[in-house]
Amino acid sequence: MEVNVNVTAKSGNIAQAGGPAVAVNLYSGVKQPAGATKAVDETIGGMISRAIASGDFKGELEEVHVLYPAVSGRNTPERVILLGLGKKENFDSESARRVGGVLVNTLRKLKVKSAATVVHGGDNGKNVTDLARGLTEGILMGAYRYDNYLSDGRKTDRVLQEVTIYEKDAPKMRAIKAGMDHGRSVAESVNEARELGNTPSNICTPTHIAKTAERLGREYGFKVTVMDATECERLGMGSFLGVAKGSDEPCKFIVMEYNGRQPKGTVCLVGKGITFDTGGISIKPADQMDQMKFDMCGAAAVIASMRFAAERKLPLKVVGIAAATENMPGGHAYKPGDILESSAGVTIEVLNTDAEGRLILADSLAYARRYNPDAVVDIATLTGACVIALGTHCAGLMGNDEWLLDRLSDAGYSSGERVWPLPLWTEYREMVRSEVADIKNTAGRPGGAITAGAFLGAFTNGYRWCHLDIAGTMLVERARNYQPLGGTGAGVRVLTEFLTNWRKPSGKGPQPGRRTSLGPVRETPAAKEARKPQREGAKARNVARGRGRR
Repeated sequence: MEVNVNVTAKSGNIAQAGGPAVAVNLYSGVKQPAGATKAVDETIGGMISRAIASGDFKGELEEVHVLYPAVSGRNTPERVILLGLGKKENFDSESARRVGGVLVNTLRKLKVKSAATVVHGGDNGKNVTDLARGLTEGILMGAYRYDNYLSDGRKTDRVLQEVTIYEKDAPKMRAIKAGMDHGRSVAESVNEARELGNTPSNICTPTHIAKTAERLGREYGFKVTVMDATECERLGMGSFLGVAKGSDEPCKFIVMEYNGRQPKGTVCLVGKGITFDTGGISIKPADQMDQMKFDMCGAAAVIASMRFAAERKLPLKVVGIAAATENMPGGHAYKPGDILESSAGVTIEVLNTDAEGRLILADSLAYARRYNPDAVVDIATLTGACVIALGTHCAGLMGNDEWLLDRLSDAGYSSGERVWPLPLWTEYREMVRSEVADIKNTAGRPGGAITAGAFLGAFTNGYRWCHLDIAGTMLVERARNYQPLGGTGAGVRVLTEFLTNWRKPSGKGPQPGRRTSLGPVRETPAAKEARKPQREGAKARNVARGRGRR
């Protein structure tokens, strides 16, 4: 995974940078270069002006044109790369991110060791910190390639080592460096999640995920506790262990805790960690089943977000929970028609073993309650139905609290990783009620992404909660700008943005509104108290039945 590109900042005039490559920009519709582009144009004898006049370069967003100056001099670069920014009024941090990805891919193709550039769009009135951050993220995310198992002759070219961002206006440097530093943390966290997602499932087992979390905990300073099947049995996690018992790979329940100084609240992040999903007894078709190694991308996003929170020393208590297992069709596998008992005391009728992600999340969400969280966000490659509903350009968002829905929506737009709210009304809860248990693990195809969210909502009584379905955004099959082929690190940017801009909400408990009216499975305190023996009984029965043991 190693990305050896160092992004630095330097005060000075880019027209004097020289070197192997200099990258400047142009908005669409502009007839004469200005600012840094004009200064470089003068250095190379008007080549940029001629490229514009000829119509060879129009400045459309992500457009690239490479010039080779004929003039010579100490400050003359070997190459000048023109980057299109699109319309000036539309250029924002996401545009900067895309331009950064295009730039790094161009530099790699040119096989240059170093290059100079500027904060693109810095003259359009937008926040220069955000633009510098977007550019840095685009460069470092665009530089990532998963080539760990290619022979040396086919490995990705690693010639590029440094990109220097020049700024002539010295007072802007502090803001630019702040954006670059933040962008580096985000990009490295995204690449960490990508690496986990891209790693084949014979390597990326639940044990591998647990060891990755432990390594990052040591490096960045957060506590990691890894529980095995026996410990999960003791906690009555019959739902998680029901899925896990079909696999020969030991399951792992991973809990990560970061305690910031003077914390402004407690946030729990919960991730689905199915390291390979065959569908179990309800086996999937063979076509594209290889992509099911990405079914642990929710857990990867949580682990990477913990790395970010600890590295940035956020003033929060952040708890990451990742339930990791395979979903296999072995002789010990759970079956359609089985009834599982969760640690929350909620019984679950299994109608389809390929709806397993919600089962491992059920015990994970129940476990989060012990931290008395101000907010809980779960993230999962949960449903193909979400891909049908929203495609591959945004994640689905559901929850039981309007305030939290708004915070995550804002974080999606700010980070360039968009999410879209789906309704979660009482009618959807009714669709997952079972005739033989408290709840069933699928309500069929209609509204499949939403009914999956309604199922999860049954385990979130009493705290603010949102669910992110990243099934459509977990990978790209065709590389583009800062998204190389394979895993995208989905969810990391929106979660890190949410944590960075966290402010503790007023009031206690979820506040439903127009997008959600989802009530708990059992709504009254009296019913909750009456459930106590059932919860204790579930734990005892799961231990007695040897859940997870073969």
